[in-house]
Amino acid sequence: MRIVVAMKQVPDTAEVRIDPVRNTLVRDGVPSIMNPFDVYALEEGLRWRDELGGEVIALTMGPPQAEAILKEAVSMGADQAVLLSDRAFAGADTWATSQTLAAAVRKLAPIDLVFTGKQAIDGDTAQTGPGIAASLDWPQLTFVGRVLGIEGGRIVVERYVEGGVETLSSTLPAVVTVLKDANTPRMPSLRGKMKARNLAVTTWGIADLGLDPSETGLDGSPTRVVGIASPEARSGGSIHRGSPEELAVILADLLLGEEAGA
Repeated sequence: MRIVVAMKQVPDTAEVRIDPVRNTLVRDGVPSIMNPFDVYALEEGLRWRDELGGEVIALTMGPPQAEAILKEAVSMGADQAVLLSDRAFAGADTWATSQTLAAAVRKLAPIDLVFTGKQAIDGDTAQTGPGIAASLDWPQLTFVGRVLGIEGGRIVVERYVEGGVETLSSTLPAVVTVLKDANTPRMPSLRGKMKARNLAVTTWGIADLGLDPSETGLDGSPTRVVGIASPEARSGGSIHRGSPEELAVILADLLLGEEAGA
């Protein structure tokens, strides 16, 4: 069982800054962390590697500093780490990012499973995992809360949907996006930390993946962020105190007053 875990280095959400010209995140000089949802994807890959044998390959796309999260993944138990880093990849939207990650999965073939977190906390789109599946033409299982079993070239999962849970089965290879309910991530081991410290991360650029510059980065992105603005501050509102009955009357009066004003 060869498993790729696609992950992302994201800015600390308390320190996000936006480039006013390119309308992209400013990452230089900003504290960065492993996308929290990707930790659960990594644990799921490690769990099934431990049960079925094989290896887990941590994969990310980003600037050279992104190798920090790959070393973190190795300290937790990943067997290999691959960084996709090239100026041609800069400014990629979710589509171009998915295409680039999928090209790396092809280069790493044969691969049985790709695990990702359900979404990244900087973009919150939940599009990259499905985009990888679309590029590879593999089945996709999204918002997975539990992987019930992997056997005979098939995977069975519980997928959380609004109002319930779906049990799905799919052939392998497949792409699975994982919720935080799926597991409890392990802590890095001493042996893992030693391995990560001495690790020479494999780095691939656009030439290694055989991609055209028009397919990657800003040039390969069909979507553009044309403007970003902070929402206007709201007024402080008002606080009412009283019994439930009194507050119900006040609320009704307020709502009726708004309707009359409309």
